Amino acid sequence: MGVVEVVEAVGTAIEVAGVAVIAVGTAAATAAFLYRFAHRTPLAEIYRSYRHGVGRAILLGLEFLVAGDIIRTVAIEPSFRSVGVLAGIVLIRTFLSFSLEVELENRWPWQRPRTAAERST
Repeated sequence: MGVVEVVEAVGTAIEVAGVAVIAVGTAAATAAFLYRFAHRTPLAEIYRSYRHGVGRAILLGLEFLVAGDIIRTVAIEPSFRSVGVLAGIVLIRTFLSFSLEVELENRWPWQRPRTAAERST
C-alpha cells in the first residue's frame, strides 16, 4: 500500500467520521428531545435545545468533512482543477458553518456573548 492509498484511506475515514458525528449527534439530540418531551418539559425549551444539539452536530460534522476533503484533494496529485473544486467546497461548507453558528448563537461571531441579564430583556 503506497502513500497515495494511505492518504486516500485517511481522507475517506475522516469523511466517514464526519458523517458519523452528524448521525450520532442528531440521534442523541433526538433521544434527549424525546426524553424531555416524555417528562413534560416546556415545548419551547425542548425545541430550542433540540435545535441547538442538531446544529452543533452538523457544525462538528462539517469540520470533519472539510478536513477530509482537504486531505484527499491536496495530498493526492493536486491540480488547478482539483484545488478549485476544493476551494468551492470549502467556501460552501464554511458559509454553512458560519450561518449555523449565527443561527445557534443569535449573534455575529465577532460580537461578545450576551449575559443572562441581556438575554432576559
